[in-house]
Amino acid sequence: MTTVENMSSVPASEDTEFGFKRPEMYSTNIANSITSYGRHVFVLYKTPEAWISNVEEEGLPQRFATLLKDRKSDLLVQTKLNVCEGGGSDGDVLIFPDMVRYKGIKDTEVESFFEDVLVNGKPWRSGRDEKISGTFVFVCTHASRDKRCGVCGPVILERFNKEIGSRGLSDQISLKRCSHVGQHKYAGNIIIFSPDSAGKISGNWYGYVTPDDVPELLDQHIAKGEIIQRIWRGQMGLPGGVAEKEHEQRVVPNGNPVVENFTGGCCQGANGSVSCCQAENPKPEPVKKEGKCAIWFQPLDKEEMYLGAAVVGAFATIAMIGYTFFKRSG
Repeated sequence: MTTVENMSSVPASEDTEFGFKRPEMYSTNIANSITSYGRHVFVLYKTPEAWISNVEEEGLPQRFATLLKDRKSDLLVQTKLNVCEGGGSDGDVLIFPDMVRYKGIKDTEVESFFEDVLVNGKPWRSGRDEKISGTFVFVCTHASRDKRCGVCGPVILERFNKEIGSRGLSDQISLKRCSHVGQHKYAGNIIIFSPDSAGKISGNWYGYVTPDDVPELLDQHIAKGEIIQRIWRGQMGLPGGVAEKEHEQRVVPNGNPVVENFTGGCCQGANGSVSCCQAENPKPEPVKKEGKCAIWFQPLDKEEMYLGAAVVGAFATIAMIGYTFFKRSG
């Protein structure tokens, strides 16, 4: 398990500017502040202390980042890439929700690995893989990228270590430091990959996390599979991740967005709106007006109005002819 020494507190000056007391904490509704994706790749590489600001621009992570960019259109699943601490296993790759660990990938093997596993969805021809289980918690501690992550991340990590140990969960929860996950201003940022009640792996993102949230994350999210809504950012595999400025969408306790009057074959848009292949402005439903005689009203199309006018005109003509005939006969 990851350990961090002498991080039990944050200096007051740093806490106010970069830590949990900074003014931007809780200033934004962060629900659905991640884009939609279906697979997460973590490359084990060095330690956060050794990472450059853009760690995906050097060594093995760069090889993966380049291929993900150049061959994005070849991927059947939207894929995110992060780096996490190697811990003596540099070159290993973790893939979620597949729950597979590939061992010791070398620079010269990245392209064949990418082709086999990420493009074609087949086992890697080298055979150096193993299934993984349990819960994985990734804490952003990428200090060289943003000091807020460098200040908040290690303290959250220390609290996780303490609580996991006191609960006897060290063999069930893997805790790792990871690179920038997006939106430094939401630090502390963490991602939890854990099985739900049906055994399906979900990846839930949390922001504005403080050490005080850790017991609740363990007891409510990891133990019971219940989303903590006030700090929830989104979930891997859910449709409709939206831009930061648009994520005002409502959420329900399990973290799934609420889309009212949803019908199949549609794509969820920003703010819970639904965009479908069918007409975007369907004909309004009839409105029933209450009274002794229930009458149904519905706006008429232009053709319907012309037809109605013609019918009324025809009745008027017949009435005039009848009246004239009656008058002459009298």
